[in-house]
Amino acid sequence: MIYVKNVPNWERVVRVVMGAIAIAFAVVNWGVSNVAVGAGVMGAVLALSGLVGFCPMCAMLGRQLDKRA
Repeated sequence: MIYVKNVPNWERVVRVVMGAIAIAFAVVNWGVSNVAVGAGVMGAVLALSGLVGFCPMCAMLGRQLDKRA
């Protein structure tokens, strides 16, 4: 199945940066905090959706890119 990108370029960059920050937090605090596991998973999902350009939750809500822009 081919997915149509539904995340604009500026948001893709933000998602990748925030995902990298969350993954870095998880790596630093892995044995110290239980929140690190959640941050790692959340960061991986954010970074992946930013790299691919498709967000399943946005698609379920009907979000589409503006074709004119």
